[in-house]
Amino acid sequence: MSDESADGLPVPGRDAPEWRTSSLVTLLRRRAAERPDAGALADAPNRGDWCAGPVRDLNWAELVALVDRTAAALAGAGVGAGDRVGVQLPNVSELVVIELAVWARGAVAVPFPVQHRRHEIETGWRTAGLTTFVTAERPDRPEHLETIAAVADAEGGRVLTLDGAGPGTDALDIPVEVTDAPSATGEVDDPSPDDPATICWTSGTTGTPKGVPRTHRMWTAAGYFNVAGVGLGADDVVLCPFPLVNMAGIGGMLVPWLLTGYRLVLHQPFDLATFLGQIESERVTYTVAPPVLLSQLLRAPALLERVDLASLRVIGSGSAPLDPDMVAGWEETHGIEVVNIYGSNEGAALLSSRRLVADPRRRARDFPAIGRDDGSWPTPIDSLNRTRLVDPGSGREVDEPGGVGELRLSGPTVFDGYLDSDGEEFDEAGYFRTGDLFALVVDEEGRRYYRFVDRAKDIIIRGGMNISAAELEGLLASHPAVREVAVVGAPGGDMGEQVAAVVVADDPPPTLEDLVGHLRAAGVASYKLPQRVLVVDELPRNPLGKVVKSDLRRLVAEG
Repeated sequence: MSDESADGLPVPGRDAPEWRTSSLVTLLRRRAAERPDAGALADAPNRGDWCAGPVRDLNWAELVALVDRTAAALAGAGVGAGDRVGVQLPNVSELVVIELAVWARGAVAVPFPVQHRRHEIETGWRTAGLTTFVTAERPDRPEHLETIAAVADAEGGRVLTLDGAGPGTDALDIPVEVTDAPSATGEVDDPSPDDPATICWTSGTTGTPKGVPRTHRMWTAAGYFNVAGVGLGADDVVLCPFPLVNMAGIGGMLVPWLLTGYRLVLHQPFDLATFLGQIESERVTYTVAPPVLLSQLLRAPALLERVDLASLRVIGSGSAPLDPDMVAGWEETHGIEVVNIYGSNEGAALLSSRRLVADPRRRARDFPAIGRDDGSWPTPIDSLNRTRLVDPGSGREVDEPGGVGELRLSGPTVFDGYLDSDGEEFDEAGYFRTGDLFALVVDEEGRRYYRFVDRAKDIIIRGGMNISAAELEGLLASHPAVREVAVVGAPGGDMGEQVAAVVVADDPPPTLEDLVGHLRAAGVASYKLPQRVLVVDELPRNPLGKVVKSDLRRLVAEG
């Protein structure tokens, strides 16, 4: 992990304006010129379970040569500047190489999660206007290439595969052996920072996934936010278990890699034994993991005792509120900092690290309220974006301690709008409406924080009182028999909505009385107590791992 320079900027050996002035391809070439023989990119040892091909371990010179050769192959396949190229691969080295090669052609990468099937790909193909789609055979889905070829035939476009040509597909040749001699990429200049780089997809928890276009500069700003916030540098070894298809993977790991030159180790789809083995064998210093996994691992000390975690200094986590005991437990038991990260494909970005928030329990709940011009947080990321809380009903800006409002942001990490959007995602001042409610919290020293309350649409209204599902989920997760929990509103009763807890539990599962007693012991107000409990084998999740609460509401209503 890097320290900060005298001017407060991270020091991987280069100055801060780089993120403002460079495309992702320029960053790649710069890192290769600076450290050609340093380790750059490594496959997971089990990559063959998900995608055929060699287990690669590339230095920066080999990587840039492979990217240039692949860009030349894309040029031969007709991919040109501005084309939109779909990509669907797991986290293997070819995915990184292809995304970089697409950018080297001046084209736009449109990555799809590996969980997406015909419906999602067909919709995305049509929405984004794809000209080409790059993929590979799937050991878990023999019909995959036939399906993609059928979509291409219906929508118009070309399918390139890593496995050789087949019915309705053409081969994209990525050589096994590479040299440091570059190949022509098709006489295309490196893109400018303001050229489009990607179209990613929202999680679709409220309907059809929306396309999120982002430029190179938007990505480099998001990457800089993570480099500065976490404290990443060239000497780090970073393990990436999140798919390189959205903000968590691209903005949180891929772009920081291009900004710093650290060694990026790939992993995904997730396999716990392989993941823990990579931490030990690769001497990983930073990785990310969902909150539920970190809580489960803390409850399995015998498992962790068999893994050498000495190199691991920081774990990033987010996508759901963090349990304060979990964050404190990793720090107190293993000396490992858990960084609380809030973000979205649209460019919303908050981060709570030990360098800003020393108390691990506060770090689990509160994010420094950056971008408010009140001087609370003298850190480089404070001046990156502008943030404010706005009462969604009245439009009034929330500035009083304890007040709750929707988080809104503007700045270089934030996108310009969804594909085919009417602009409703921005307010009259040009701030992005996140749809997430936060409370403004002030500590004894006058520093301001944002504390997540809930998704605005997930607030439960009972007897005229607003109930945060996220708050109850955090409290119920500490029950010893609860492995996972989600809280939703259910119709019924004179008070309006009922509070329903959907739990994945140990055997025997907790009863409603058990959960109510647990909340009463924590001092929870009576109006927040659940009236219903539903035990399930697993929570429904979308391809990005987020709980699909619309499915839960339907399940509760039917049950």
